Amino acid sequence: MSGPLCRLCGSELRHSFVDLGMSPLSNAYLTAGELDKMEPFYPLHVRICDRCFLVQLEEYECPGTIFDKYAYFSSYSESWLRHAREYSERMAQELALDKSSLVVEIGSNDGYLLQFFQAQTIPVLGVEPAENVATVAEQKGIPTVVRFFGTITALEVVATGKQADLLIGNNVLAHVPQLNDFVAGLKLLLKPHGIITLEFPHLLRLMEGNQFDTIYHEHFSYFSFSTAERLFKEHDLTVFDVEELLTHGGSLRVYVRHSDDNSRQVSARIAQLKNDEMKAGMLELAGYSCFAERVRETKRALLDFLISVKREGKSLVGYGAPAKANTLLNYCGVGTDFLDYTVDLSPHKQNRFLPGTHIPVYHPDRIQQTRPDYVLILPWNLRNEIVAQMACVREWGGRFVIPIPRVEVLD
Repeated sequence: MSGPLCRLCGSELRHSFVDLGMSPLSNAYLTAGELDKMEPFYPLHVRICDRCFLVQLEEYECPGTIFDKYAYFSSYSESWLRHAREYSERMAQELALDKSSLVVEIGSNDGYLLQFFQAQTIPVLGVEPAENVATVAEQKGIPTVVRFFGTITALEVVATGKQADLLIGNNVLAHVPQLNDFVAGLKLLLKPHGIITLEFPHLLRLMEGNQFDTIYHEHFSYFSFSTAERLFKEHDLTVFDVEELLTHGGSLRVYVRHSDDNSRQVSARIAQLKNDEMKAGMLELAGYSCFAERVRETKRALLDFLISVKREGKSLVGYGAPAKANTLLNYCGVGTDFLDYTVDLSPHKQNRFLPGTHIPVYHPDRIQQTRPDYVLILPWNLRNEIVAQMACVREWGGRFVIPIPRVEVLD
């Protein structure tokens, strides 16, 4: 019996990248009435293709289930909004976008990005599969197509006379189980001289930073630059530039054009990044072989720390309820026996419970009320923002703890 097939090139997946056991859907936050009901758990076993080196999860649950009543709203992170605003201002200037242009974002969420283009009187269109999130965007006046994106949706938009001068996908590529259909749709929706920009976590940084908690069921694929470039080339699209970003623990922003559009030359940064990946061993299986043991050692170290804190009679709470926290906590077996509760700025997560571990989620004010000894920062990529926001913790001698890439107690 053959195993699963690679979603990019169709080869049989015969090699394991890391096995994180069984885990619930990372955004399936629970109400109090659901705590005594059965929760579905799915394998979180990541494999790697020995032909195209795409790191990937099987599609254990359909995207429609994952994105039904989606709990993630992009606008609750100040640093992410700042990132979006700076990008929009830069692209509007570089591409000379105006009232005659069209900016389309795939996975537009609550309008966190398109609102900044709209403020510059540039026409926008969002495509967002989560109806509850899209409703928030529409309330801001951002027109949104509530559909999963692929060739069918692209053709429907094109049939209305619309094509994109700038086509954006931020942290959406990993969420797509049908990769080839998705990229084919991008090509259809892009004007002949338009450009695509896509941001996605860089697999090289994930491995270097031991960021295994960013692996969860709605992230179907994990990309090196070399593999992403191959995906676009298969659809007659050319990556002509790339930037390395600090967001989400280390991301790439790739700039893509139609291959027959020679108005934009290929940047030297591409050859440099591909060379960096080759030196890191990302073009051979051996380069991926040590990651799983580093993950296991991180689990041991975190549990050692938590056990010692609880045996000392100290109190420990969390800050944040991101999807990555649910991978970390379920893989490490951390429940309310270690973490009294966690907090989150998003009202869509407050007064709910984390999937699997059933840790309650409160408003951040709870921390000042209970004055814990330690605060475990679960969205570690926002550590500076959170430490500044929660400076009051140090007033009573509380300390912040970072779990990734290794356990670190901040002085």
